[in-house]
Amino acid sequence: MRTVFEGRLLMIDSPPGTDRFEDLKKLNEYGAEYWSARELQPYLGYSQWRRFESAIQKAMLSCEASGNKKENHFASAGKMVGLGSGAQRESQDFHLSRFACYLIAQNGDPRKPEIAFAQKYFAVQTRRQEIAADTERLALRQQVGEEFKALSSAAQQAGVQSRMFGVFHDAGYKGLYGGLGNAQIKQRKNIPAKDALMDRMNSTELAANQFRLTQARDKLEREGVQGQEAAIRLHNSVGKEVRAAIKRIGGTMPEDLAPAEHIKEVKRRINDAPAKLALEDRDASGLLGKKPKS
Repeated sequence: MRTVFEGRLLMIDSPPGTDRFEDLKKLNEYGAEYWSARELQPYLGYSQWRRFESAIQKAMLSCEASGNKKENHFASAGKMVGLGSGAQRESQDFHLSRFACYLIAQNGDPRKPEIAFAQKYFAVQTRRQEIAADTERLALRQQVGEEFKALSSAAQQAGVQSRMFGVFHDAGYKGLYGGLGNAQIKQRKNIPAKDALMDRMNSTELAANQFRLTQARDKLEREGVQGQEAAIRLHNSVGKEVRAAIKRIGGTMPEDLAPAEHIKEVKRRINDAPAKLALEDRDASGLLGKKPKS
């Protein structure tokens, strides 16, 4: 998998097969697009049907909770298949609308590149673009939190002692932010000392840091780095490389990005938003095709 940082968003070249979402799409008798769950399963990173079926069931609950009709988006499509003994058994399958695929992806592991791609590919336009933007930032914040933990674990394996974790992570910040550590970044951006820095990053800044964290973790593991000083130098070097990439493409340096509102406010706004998700007619009708005009 090759990863590049381009402007505002972290763009990850798809692992083999993820560019086939369009090829997997079919049309039913109503002229509506759909995807077979069985065919989609491996491209969302699921190796076992039972786990994927569990994700489908969760997506069905999300569909109903959002105020949309489950039957418009999930259709049972099991068929009988032959066994080696000559007997037959039913192979369960579902026909999934674009919205159904989107909900399944939303319930997936955000660290999986397959899930990240699916979330973007199956994104459904709603009449609440501000909620979509909030959701994007919240998802990124959660992903960066997971990557932070994963990098900490990799650093520990490389020999970084817990009392040096602050120095290790500050080295990455200093590389990316032109020599500024966590406390200095907050001071420059007038962020209260009590606030976690990542809680005040916008989507652009979070994406840059996610790239730094993932690349540092991969490099530590790939090169089998051992020793505190070596790990700290590596993290700083990766931060500098990401900074150089942003500079080459003419992006805004991360220390010059304005602080965003606290992520707690974003969570509160999403939680307070109406539960119903208003879809455009085509998306709302899903497997039934475009609603006829009355």
